[in-house]
Amino acid sequence: MNDEQQESIWAKAVPFKEQVTIFKRLMKFVKQFKTEMIIALCGAFLVSVINILLPRGLQYFLDHFLLHQSTSVQIILFAGLLYAIGSLLKAIIQFTYQYLFALGSEKTLESVRRALYRKLHQLGMRYFDQTPAGSIVSRVTNDTMTLSNFLTVLSTVVIGLFSVVTALVAMFTTNVVAGWIVLVFVPILLFVIWLYSQKSSRLYRNYRERLSRINANLNESIEGVSIIQQFNQEKRMTNHFEGENGGLMQTRFNMIRVNSLLLSPLTSLLYSLALAVSLMYFCFPLREVFVPAGVVYAFSQYISQLFNTISTMMDQMTFFQDGIIAGKRILDDEQYEPQQDAQAGLTINRGKIEFKHVSFSYDSKHEILHDVSFVVNPGETLGIVGHTGSGKSSIINVMMRFYEFGKGQVLIDDVDIRKYPKEELRKKLGLVLQEPFMFYGDIASNIRLYNQEITDDQIKKAAQTVQADQFIEKMPGKYHAKIIEGGAELSQGQKQLISFARTLVTDPKILVLDEATANVDTETETLIQEGLKRLRKGRTTLAIAHWLSTSQMLIKLLCLIKFELLKEVITKNCLPRKAIITIYIPCKKMKAKINAEERLANPQTFFLL
Repeated sequence: MNDEQQESIWAKAVPFKEQVTIFKRLMKFVKQFKTEMIIALCGAFLVSVINILLPRGLQYFLDHFLLHQSTSVQIILFAGLLYAIGSLLKAIIQFTYQYLFALGSEKTLESVRRALYRKLHQLGMRYFDQTPAGSIVSRVTNDTMTLSNFLTVLSTVVIGLFSVVTALVAMFTTNVVAGWIVLVFVPILLFVIWLYSQKSSRLYRNYRERLSRINANLNESIEGVSIIQQFNQEKRMTNHFEGENGGLMQTRFNMIRVNSLLLSPLTSLLYSLALAVSLMYFCFPLREVFVPAGVVYAFSQYISQLFNTISTMMDQMTFFQDGIIAGKRILDDEQYEPQQDAQAGLTINRGKIEFKHVSFSYDSKHEILHDVSFVVNPGETLGIVGHTGSGKSSIINVMMRFYEFGKGQVLIDDVDIRKYPKEELRKKLGLVLQEPFMFYGDIASNIRLYNQEITDDQIKKAAQTVQADQFIEKMPGKYHAKIIEGGAELSQGQKQLISFARTLVTDPKILVLDEATANVDTETETLIQEGLKRLRKGRTTLAIAHWLSTSQMLIKLLCLIKFELLKEVITKNCLPRKAIITIYIPCKKMKAKINAEERLANPQTFFLL
């Protein structure tokens, strides 16, 4: 999909009905703090009533006391004192409800962010394959913060509705005809609000998506900066960013134009017209009934309150629309169903693995695995080799339930893996990846991985078993040596050894190595192989690689390979001794078992070229 197509999709306004749906779904988070919100709403209603009573009190004072020369100083002081007390009471209540609204807003924001973060960890890998990392970060940070502004605005809108209703009631109780005159302008205001909603919804959705694209672009550029510099792509990436940034700026310009036209200026114009028409009515020379000055003053105050409130609400519509779009982006993640998890109860004790006619596809169109079957008994080691894209890592992804497979069964200890709780499954399957990730903290926390039940002695024992202690003991601080995110101060081999220790300390029943020694030097690999000998004791092991060292490590070998390469491998006599080879040809029901012992005398290494 090109940028123009994306633009046309993102530029679509969110329909009013959908906005209402989004609003209702967001309210379920607000309801968690309904006590604070109810008290705040009561306070807002009281302030609206006080806003009506103060002008009405001044109206009475003007008409009955101030215009009479006989009015005493005591009455004037008493009236001023009452007005001051009313204003002070209004300020106290206003502070209280604004504080409670802000408190509820922040609590709601924390609840939304927590729910979103938890949901992200419940989603399978398909979601992360389809969604750029920068876009995900933008939803958790930018969109939730925008949602916070939206919730703050919500309080302003609710208060505004109270003020509008009380102002209309006050106007009609003051003068019915003048009230109807002012009411004529309200439908015009409502039309302006509707028009603004339609225009701004499209613009704000466009703005949020463009901002998300910039975040994704920045994230990609930072992570791939070495590749960008290596291939002299700085200028192209800069031009691409400037194009995205320019598009964001143009969207902001469009938003400013709409806000400048449809918000305060138009509302102020309507206010001036309403005030002028009402004053003309009160001062019309043919009127038979004299209108007291207090009534004119009070009515003009109510008009001011009505239109100023609506103007404020329209100003806040900017954030309201922004919040609706942010809320939609956040709630869109709910369309992704979390992986189903079994109830606690079953445990993995032996470590037997069996694939029964398993088929799997990442996109539901192109099969990566087709009718794959094999068995690994407890304590055995299975090597999985094959060309790039043959499905080696897909076997691990299926077994770890990172992705759900389509057909067949995957059994551990003769039980379908979908019947095990994910926590139990991933606790008993120790996975070591080709690219280990180091978290910010120290070496101990990276081995423990925030599991406080793991003791320091267990950490040291695991490190010693995989030979990681040889470099850890030489570092300043040893196990408390600081690690930055990504572990830039560690070599690839050191990070891999820490990853082995991280896996071992959980005492898994099944060890899974996904090309775990592919990026390490020969010396480090020797250490790792020594560690693997100890790590494999009493454990079922699956080892994925383009090549597998130490033939003694292999008991079984699963070869995912095209038929054309099969002949080349066999004729080169490079299969490990005493290995039972299962040849799997993708998307074809053709398998063969070859006794490699007849072909080899003393091999040390298996190579798949």
